Amino acid sequence: MSQHTLWLLRFTYKKLKEKLTVSDSKKLFHEQFPYVIPGLYKRIVDEMLVELNLLNHQNEFIQDDLFCVGLTETFKDLTIGYKPEEHLMLLFESLCNSSNFEPSKIKDISKKTLEKYKEKSLEEISILLKEKSAEKLYSSRILNIGIYLIIGNANDFKELKDSEKNKAFAGIIKNLNLSVIKAEKDISIYKSTIKKMEQARELLQESIIQNKKKKDK
Repeated sequence: MSQHTLWLLRFTYKKLKEKLTVSDSKKLFHEQFPYVIPGLYKRIVDEMLVELNLLNHQNEFIQDDLFCVGLTETFKDLTIGYKPEEHLMLLFESLCNSSNFEPSKIKDISKKTLEKYKEKSLEEISILLKEKSAEKLYSSRILNIGIYLIIGNANDFKELKDSEKNKAFAGIIKNLNLSVIKAEKDISIYKSTIKKMEQARELLQESIIQNKKKKDK
């Protein structure tokens, strides 16, 4: 048995016995994902790792279907353009594993949940989500994004004005006994981050093209 495998086995045992610190999670993450992360995505990966670690320490936190959707879809949205693309699966698995989350289970729950709400109207989705009001959901950025993305897939959502979209989202958040102010702030930051990532990718691509032109001269 190699020293690396032995270390992972010991670390896994430690995971089962106690909560991991952020430092522990980062160490385990880099052991499982031994590749250089492109500069554009380093901060995103680091923030997600810290967020998952902190959630794992909350006794009230429950890994429900809305959270699973939020995690998988946020990861997809924030890693668009990541190269090499074949590293993405291991990257997601390493993020989850390093904070005691099960990546395969999360992906499976997310897929089934998205299928459940697929091709439904905003009203139908609102009714289905309202049924979850009896559950004690733990408010988190990932959960709020999951809810937003689910209602954003309603077949009549895109037709609404921005003010109507915001009102619908706020109503659902309120019905779930979650903080509307926090949810709206989380979504605002999420949208802003997506836009900044798009702009950064465009600038990077433009820079690559310009450098190529200079070399060809």
